Amino acid sequence: MGWHGGHGFRTAAVSSGNIRTALNSFSHGRALHNARILSNPAARAQLAAGAAVIGWHGGAHGWWWRHPNGGFGWVGPLFWPFAYYDIYDYTLWGYGPGFWGYGYVDIYAGLFGPYGYGGLAGYLPPSRQQPRSAASSFAQMCADDGREVAGLPIDQIGKVIEPNEIQRAALDDLAGASIKAAQTIRASCPTQVAATAPGRLAAMQQRIEAMVSGVALVRPPLERLYGLLDDEQKARFNAMAEDERKKTPSSGLVGECGGAQPLTLAWPADEIENRLHPNDTQRAALGKLQDAAANAADTLKTACQPADMLTPTSRLDAIAKRLDTMLQVVKSVRSALDDFYATLSDEQKAQFEAIGPRRTS
Repeated sequence: MGWHGGHGFRTAAVSSGNIRTALNSFSHGRALHNARILSNPAARAQLAAGAAVIGWHGGAHGWWWRHPNGGFGWVGPLFWPFAYYDIYDYTLWGYGPGFWGYGYVDIYAGLFGPYGYGGLAGYLPPSRQQPRSAASSFAQMCADDGREVAGLPIDQIGKVIEPNEIQRAALDDLAGASIKAAQTIRASCPTQVAATAPGRLAAMQQRIEAMVSGVALVRPPLERLYGLLDDEQKARFNAMAEDERKKTPSSGLVGECGGAQPLTLAWPADEIENRLHPNDTQRAALGKLQDAAANAADTLKTACQPADMLTPTSRLDAIAKRLDTMLQVVKSVRSALDDFYATLSDEQKAQFEAIGPRRTS
């Protein structure tokens, strides 16, 4: 097993054993236990990519669900690996691709999941008697609520702003809120495999709702801390992101926002028609689902934020608005999908679920 192209694993055929072996290798190599490694967005993208395409065949041309930064929005049954870090990366350092790369491509991957059930099962522990290393590694992709990880940005802020006693108390409040936010996000980690499109979108909605709740926990103490700083401290706080951008120049946030768009992810209308042979009622429901997906793509593209947010509070506000938008469009697509799915026979449902793995084989 080795890195392929710097981003993925070169492995044998997909199996539960292969997936657990790969996830165990992350744990044994301490990659997911090292806070410094996880604080690097490029390293996280590589880890997510390796876990997402374990055992894949066909090379990168089949990875239509890949993000512009090299990561993936889905790692097995988990939507948005390392969500906690992506929020902090943009809030504190102004690094956008990890967060803003999420969009329509991930909804599309939820509808037409690239994994078969046999592969998905390998991402989760089979029983309590099994070693917990793979489960532990997977859980850390959800979020880590330990002080070593959740408190890492807080310590860096303290070094930069050199707080007085009142500001130190506010910073401590922010540290506590950040850990609670990580716990909230971690609680959305899947404990079972969703083998159907409705199940995947339900998991997606739950994950985004947890992120919305996590951001809501962090916003008040961050705003309070920032309001207590003098102009010099604010300038140093703001400069953290400016310094980081100089180290990691980007092609621009808006250009990367939302990942692939409908032009590169064409709706598989012909394949759905040929596989399902829908009747008039089903075809009408399918049309509403396709319209909801198209509206989601347009809404997410329009709602992209500019790259010139200069303060951490304004960037966290932008994150909150983006997550609210994503939550609304996922709910809309999920509602249309549930209506369509309810009209299908068991055989038609199986045919619909086979579209994703077939397209990426």
